[in-house]
Amino acid sequence: MKRYNLAILGSGSAAFAAALKASEHGARVLLTEFDEIGGTCVNRGCIPTKNLIHASIIYKNALKGFSGIKTKANLDFSQLIAQKDELVAELRNAKYISVAENDENIDLVNGRAYFVSPSEIKVNGEIYKAEKFIIATGASPAIPAIKGIEEAGCLTSRTILQLDELPESLIIIGGGYIALEIGQLFFRLGSEVTILERGNRILSKVEPVISEHLYKYMVEDGIGIHTSASVSEVRKVGNEKEVIVKINGELMKLKAKHILVATGRKPNTENLGLEKVGVRVDSRGFIKVDQELKAAENVWAAGDVIGEPMATPVAAKEGIVAAENAIANKHRTVDYDTIPRAIFTHPEIGIVGMTERDAENAGFNCLCRTLLMKDVPKARAIRETRGVIKMVAEERTKRILGVHMLGDRAADVIHEAALAIKHRMTIDEIIDMVHVYPTMSEAIKMVAQTFYKDVTKLSCCAE
Repeated sequence: MKRYNLAILGSGSAAFAAALKASEHGARVLLTEFDEIGGTCVNRGCIPTKNLIHASIIYKNALKGFSGIKTKANLDFSQLIAQKDELVAELRNAKYISVAENDENIDLVNGRAYFVSPSEIKVNGEIYKAEKFIIATGASPAIPAIKGIEEAGCLTSRTILQLDELPESLIIIGGGYIALEIGQLFFRLGSEVTILERGNRILSKVEPVISEHLYKYMVEDGIGIHTSASVSEVRKVGNEKEVIVKINGELMKLKAKHILVATGRKPNTENLGLEKVGVRVDSRGFIKVDQELKAAENVWAAGDVIGEPMATPVAAKEGIVAAENAIANKHRTVDYDTIPRAIFTHPEIGIVGMTERDAENAGFNCLCRTLLMKDVPKARAIRETRGVIKMVAEERTKRILGVHMLGDRAADVIHEAALAIKHRMTIDEIIDMVHVYPTMSEAIKMVAQTFYKDVTKLSCCAE
């Protein structure tokens, strides 16, 4: 029987971050994986989607051109998917498999692991004994209970990236970030796209001004978006799929070549033998943990398997915290309030801290200001003027509580706001900092200035 200081169920971002941190502390670590090494991010999430999103933007920009520049572009969809697959394989090996192989403290085993006792797991029929455990098995696309959907067939965020032919038309059930990223991606490549969102707005959890502007832009581009849309049935009709949906009380039938379901994710917690170690799950199956990510005696959990926020860097941070708590008894916690998030729509979305409603619910007397991207000089210069930025601040101290940006490079720019919130900076301190001109980062300074002045009437770089 092989013995380890730490056994980890999973091999994604949380698992590998935990394994490497435990190895730094001198622990002998076992990593196990029932699916593809590397988990969602490198195989089915961040890397392949951002690769294809960028390619689709290049393609779309080539078709529409730039004033004074005329270009032509031809799309070979199968070749586009092939280069994505090559990139995924390359990074899977470089960032995961090779990393484990080159660390003498880490063993990597392919196979489905499950608990057989409080100190043992079984993988491929073999028993492995460990002192501590981390569950980091991730999550998978959830298929809602819609009549006929299994018989008709549907795509998920995983399987749609495996298509070798561009769909002529696509209906997406769901209006969250996965639905919007993939919807825009395929629309830019030439698919007819219709999005069905059950709620009254897309991206229901983000600051309303952000989702409202993005909705307007996507509709202007030609993407069909229906909110307050309740899907009751899916049928296969010839070579197409038909969706029966009630939109604002009106029953409609919509057809498309493919249906993508993007209504959320479910935790990979089935058949893990959690009852053997006393790990509890919530009503949706996500593992319950305390502030130190402990799930049971000698068992911690990290990543998507414990629920929102589901994001690669969050999972990695949780993995590191869980490992140090398990191996070094550090009693660390994760500061979720200062973690920036991004949605890779076009324009991009960058978010950190509280929304206006969050701040009010937390008891703050808050001030808020918004600025349109068309008033940011860099946006004008590159002719990417769509978007808006909103800053939420505490009225008395002027401390920044939240920043929400829709605009070019928002996923990069938002890190300045994250540092500001982490270090409890004020509006005045942001204004006092000299920003490079012209950059999209100036949007952070300019929206801070709007608490005092009309920036549209200032010269460039003036305070």
